[in-house]
Amino acid sequence: MAKGHRSQIKRERNAIKDTRPSAKLSYARVSVQKACFVLDAVRGKDVKTALAILDYSPRYASRLIGKLVRSAIANAENNNGMNPDNLYIEECYANKGPTMKRIRPRAQGRAYRIEKRMSHITVVLNER
Repeated sequence: MAKGHRSQIKRERNAIKDTRPSAKLSYARVSVQKACFVLDAVRGKDVKTALAILDYSPRYASRLIGKLVRSAIANAENNNGMNPDNLYIEECYANKGPTMKRIRPRAQGRAYRIEKRMSHITVVLNER
């Protein structure tokens, strides 16, 4: 168990802030598996190359992730004062979000479940 007063514990926890520029898209209407195909293609690449890959990828998730990368670049430029030419994608991942459950009527009174999955996509940049 942690020692110290509650305010001291909170102060120590808040001191360990991640200063890397990032952007997060919550409740994206794309499954984690489909988003990960696109994220694996751009992980570790510099920002210019990643945007080129995303612009010419035919997948639906690539448009969402392209917007997210552009947002992270803007955050890096405005909030951290970083040069966009030196940025690369250090981390990118998709976590499972809530699932919308729908019903598909089938023959003889049966019903099949349709699961419309969502994900939370995060992109973290860093300077080389």
